[in-house]
Amino acid sequence: MVISRDLFERAVAAAVRAPSLHNTQPWRFRLEPDRIEVWGDPDRRLPVTDPAGWGVRIAVGAATYNLRLAATVGGAPLDVAWLPSPDRSDLLAVLTPAPARPATPVEHRLFRAIPLRSSNRRPFRPESVPLAARAELTAAAKAEAAWLELVTGTVPVAAVAEIANAANRVLNRDPAYVAELRSWTRGAESADGVPASAGGPTTEPHDLFPQRSFGDRPRAPGKDYEAEPLVAVLGTAGNLATDQLRAGYALQRVLLTITDLGLASSMLSQPIEVPAAREQLRVALGRYGTPQMVLRIGYGDPSPATPRRAVAVVMDEPGIDAGHPAR
Repeated sequence: MVISRDLFERAVAAAVRAPSLHNTQPWRFRLEPDRIEVWGDPDRRLPVTDPAGWGVRIAVGAATYNLRLAATVGGAPLDVAWLPSPDRSDLLAVLTPAPARPATPVEHRLFRAIPLRSSNRRPFRPESVPLAARAELTAAAKAEAAWLELVTGTVPVAAVAEIANAANRVLNRDPAYVAELRSWTRGAESADGVPASAGGPTTEPHDLFPQRSFGDRPRAPGKDYEAEPLVAVLGTAGNLATDQLRAGYALQRVLLTITDLGLASSMLSQPIEVPAAREQLRVALGRYGTPQMVLRIGYGDPSPATPRRAVAVVMDEPGIDAGHPAR
């Protein structure tokens, strides 16, 4: 089966709506007659925040979920192979035609959620997330071979918050990290990075969790962050490159499920970026495996989405040297 150019472009338009560290969008897509290749873009890896490429792989895994979901809803299901070539380290996934089948009602709902999903870094409302919704979120992670630990109760949430804050302090002691963060804080006209309008308000000493400082937005009176948010930690059994790609894939399904349920979320990756904090988090949870992302989930008011580069900019033509995708 030949993959059409039209399907490819529609699938990539969905793929680029995935999240990435500082909205760097570190991906490229190439159409060959019998496959779609998904590449990590080394020029968009954050050398200070993400020296080992974990963030690139999480982002590419999430983009691959969107791409595959769009293809399925478009009537052309695809199978995915992770890290298909040991000689081409930036080639992270290859998708090939799968047996025809109709998209499920869940897949249709999650596909409709793609353009609606965004990270909401603002305070959430105090309503509790229903038990049925919590069960759907854990099931979404499990369906993609990941686990989602929901952290509830004042003491457990406070323990995760302390780990996150300690990690945030470690990161902010590095001037290069702070400079890198500022370099990806963008104006409204930029096609990547995080504009100040999409960042959360300036952090206050009494806040439970740390916020990255994308700009300097003062907090409106009475608009504090929720005292006990629903906190979730997504993890995988291992921490190889393939595990990280699958973690991003499962993360995106969870994020789209959150959106479909009418909920909001933001990601806290500081405790993942600091190895000692990640291990502390794993021990605190009492889980086997590796934490890959911390999520804050609740009911949020509308928040501006981060921008995306044009689809044409991230697509490569076939026949380009495999080790050097077009820029």
